[in-house]
Amino acid sequence: MRCLLPIFSVLLASSALAAVRLPKVLSSHAVLQRNAPIHLWGWSDPGETITVSFESNSSSTVADPTGHWSITLAPHVAGGPYVIRVNDVVLDDLLIGDVWFASGQSNMEMPLKGFSDAPVKNGAQEISAATNPNLRLLLIPRKASAYPLTDFDGPAHWTICTPQTAATFSAVAYFFGREIAQREHVPIGLIDSTWGGTPAEAWVSMDRLGTDASLLPVFVAYSLMRNEQAGQEESDALSKREEEAARAANEPVRPHSWHPDPDSWTPSWLYNAMVAPAIPYGIKGVIWYQGESNAGVERAPLYEKLFPALISDWRSHWAIGNFPFLFVQIAYFGTPAKDGWPTVRDAQRRTLGLTNTAMAVAIDVGDLHNIHPPDKETVGNRLARAARAVAYREAIDYSGPLLRSANPIPSGLRVDFAGISGQLVSRGPVTGFEIAGADHAFQPAEARIEGGSVLLSNPQVAHPKYARYGWSGAPAVNLFDSAGLPASPFTSEETSAGKPMVF
Repeated sequence: MRCLLPIFSVLLASSALAAVRLPKVLSSHAVLQRNAPIHLWGWSDPGETITVSFESNSSSTVADPTGHWSITLAPHVAGGPYVIRVNDVVLDDLLIGDVWFASGQSNMEMPLKGFSDAPVKNGAQEISAATNPNLRLLLIPRKASAYPLTDFDGPAHWTICTPQTAATFSAVAYFFGREIAQREHVPIGLIDSTWGGTPAEAWVSMDRLGTDASLLPVFVAYSLMRNEQAGQEESDALSKREEEAARAANEPVRPHSWHPDPDSWTPSWLYNAMVAPAIPYGIKGVIWYQGESNAGVERAPLYEKLFPALISDWRSHWAIGNFPFLFVQIAYFGTPAKDGWPTVRDAQRRTLGLTNTAMAVAIDVGDLHNIHPPDKETVGNRLARAARAVAYREAIDYSGPLLRSANPIPSGLRVDFAGISGQLVSRGPVTGFEIAGADHAFQPAEARIEGGSVLLSNPQVAHPKYARYGWSGAPAVNLFDSAGLPASPFTSEETSAGKPMVF
């Protein structure tokens, strides 16, 4: 008997190695992208024959010397549920529809149940009504990596949308997906890959960061941040001792300032762990809500280069064309005057120069005192309007008024707007506009709507050249289109690259 045990152990080990393994993004209850090649992949023993069966068709391949295998099935129309078999592995309750990848920092991460210090508006009611078999959710665990991973780390699998699964899922993504599923009458799959308090450069691949000289300042900023954190360690240790002493004396604990996880701020590390493993999976497009962590005065000027680089980087790696990339302009929030929130908002607006992009303006649904505003339904619905126009080619107003041009007139400046099919409207006297001459010394402007334009004047600015709107963290603005969509903050000044800041 003792002689047989080693042989039995070897057989067990061989059997375990021979098992076919699929990536976590391929599980039961998934949504596969309709009208596009269906890509299946995974790992097994080198040289093992892999057979995939779907409906009445089957296809086979052989694992390469590293054990990796890949099979692509023909495109399929929306429908389901279906079953796919990969050797002995069975994926059941699969739907075919549209898959949207939701990413960004905390305002996209914020779950339907809210954060401890920030509830979602009507969150409890929304959770109780969240049963939706046509909506499928995949929540990706937080992870940073120094190199691109081939699979997500930690527990992750597709789930049916229920009150239990929706409660911990991105509220913005949920509202977006619910709206699209209702409008398009197809199954919708949502992948929630988010991490609060993270900068855009952590979500861009090193392939792009390391080959674009204009993006090198992100490494300088990261190095400075790490040096500051190294000096903070002693202070943190002292704070911990003070906290322990306060608790022992039953005294109030003084709150400490937030410090980011250094790994989550490392350029490319979130791309490596939380985006790269999904690249082989078919998607319809991306929804994105991020920018607050890049709004510091030293980081904000780079966002006009960094954000478009992120979009083109993801499109390049997915290699399925210029898929829709829909994003939220960071919301109203009471930041210090020197912070770069207006600069980031304007950089986001200018990113609309990339094809198949759209922006949901959120300047009217922020919170002066909380960086996590509670109204996530309005944001999700505005992203859905953008998707209906850009991804589904519906004739619908979706952008809100966007700066077209700012030109001198005898009495001041005329600002013309794009993105409106009706009239400009304001809720009371028009506010939030400023004008400046060649010296860039901005002064508040009197504003008057005239059709699709706003006329600006200030007697103290004799020769106005530039206009801007909503130029603060929490501006008092009230310009909308007739569909109720807010105008985007902007400046008509030139960028650091010498380009006009107009759409």
